[in-house]
Amino acid sequence: MGHIAMSDKMNESGALSDCRPADADQRGDALGVFGRYLSLWVAIAIVVGVVLGELVPSVPDTLATWEVSSVNIPVAVLIWAMILPMMVSVDFGSVRRVGREPGGLAVTTSVNWLLKPFSMYLFAWFFLTVVFDAFIDDASADGYLAGAILLGAAPCTAMVFVWSLLVRGDAGYTLVQVAVNDLIMLVAFAPIVVTLLGISDIDVPWSTVAVSVLLYIVVPLVSGLVLRRALVARRGATWFGEQFLPRLSPVTPTGLIVTLVLLFAFQGDTVTDSPGHIVLIAVPLILQTVFVYAVGYRIMRWRRIRHEVAAPGALVGASNFFELAVAAAIALFGLDSPAALATVVGVLVEVPLMLALVAHANRTRDRFAVAP
Repeated sequence: MGHIAMSDKMNESGALSDCRPADADQRGDALGVFGRYLSLWVAIAIVVGVVLGELVPSVPDTLATWEVSSVNIPVAVLIWAMILPMMVSVDFGSVRRVGREPGGLAVTTSVNWLLKPFSMYLFAWFFLTVVFDAFIDDASADGYLAGAILLGAAPCTAMVFVWSLLVRGDAGYTLVQVAVNDLIMLVAFAPIVVTLLGISDIDVPWSTVAVSVLLYIVVPLVSGLVLRRALVARRGATWFGEQFLPRLSPVTPTGLIVTLVLLFAFQGDTVTDSPGHIVLIAVPLILQTVFVYAVGYRIMRWRRIRHEVAAPGALVGASNFFELAVAAAIALFGLDSPAALATVVGVLVEVPLMLALVAHANRTRDRFAVAP
């Protein structure tokens, strides 16, 4: 999340200019204190939020009234704090390098947008509405399914840099994958979400989804692009990469944790009444993540794509842009909705699961083509 320090040096345009493998110390520090213990911080946020909601219910009740045109202002500010630093750190100029090795990008893009959203829907529908039907009421199951759909429609943006570093990936190529992914997200997120929610008989007006895309994708992306170019032009790429981004990096995790505290202040009754639901929601999320990773990784190997591109590419599709999913769930269904809870479960399982997939990618490195 936020800026991830890499071994690569930035050129004058702010792009990564070389792609040396990270050494062991860098890989060990890549996640940082927050990233390494993300699941712990989420668990603490759950406890704090639930206690706050139970002991001081006036706080979430008051914050819920601070809305303009159905947009909760405190939550919107926190969500922009989560997403904007990520968009600032992405160099969209790197898209020009797409022709260098088109095979890896083609596989990643296909898995991200043709497999990931629809497989998430199938896994979540099957487990939440069929396998676990006896344990989850219909209304909650529909909400959890909606949250899973939002997770599946938002491939990872920020944490990809961490996973790439941990598997000694080609950092410059990862940057291209992220930039292309974000540009596709501008036009693909809303249609996919509306289509899959419609199949699930969950009625969400196009206008509501469009407003969410505008607020939580378009505005942060354009703002990040403008801010990045202005700062690089004024202060230089070295200052931007070595001083500004590290200072900005705490903003995203802080915004995420405060948002989760508020969310669970609203979700207190659900957590205390049905704690088992969190485990049930996690099952399809975990299985779908492993499935998408396995498909992408095997296709990369079959296409004889070098491991430095293949491993990060497979991990892009496996992980989620959970900050956007949380934001969209809150905007579409509300802070106290089952959909919002499902997206937070995605946050809870993300890091330990992805670290397990990183370990698998590192163990199987010798099965891939050798980098030239």
